[in-house]
Amino acid sequence: VQLQASGGGLVHAGDSLRLSCAASGRTSRYVMGWFRQGPGEEREFVAAIKWGGDNTYYADSVKGRFTISRDYAKNTVYLQMNSLKADDTATYYCARGRGGWLGTRPAEYDFWGQGTLVTVSS
Repeated sequence: VQLQASGGGLVHAGDSLRLSCAASGRTSRYVMGWFRQGPGEEREFVAAIKWGGDNTYYADSVKGRFTISRDYAKNTVYLQMNSLKADDTATYYCARGRGGWLGTRPAEYDFWGQGTLVTVSS
């Protein structure tokens, strides 16, 4: 399994970005998640989606602003980020879940992408 995250960049507060996670290998029937890690901080959960696409879960800090989705034909998971804040500045990682549940801890994910940097200027 290989995961390639992209779409990060430098934006202003209030702007939007869409991150993509292109997957190769077995991911279509797995939970996929997004995490982020700021400088000197621990990796934190952002959002996750089940393989059916109907079940999603979000961190409280992004609920209502971020949307996770997946395109099975392209084997890609997206994170649409709206109303970005300076606090959203971090490197964002996509990951494949170990099991069928919407995990929120990094240990519940087994394959990780390389990360894409999002910088939000206030």
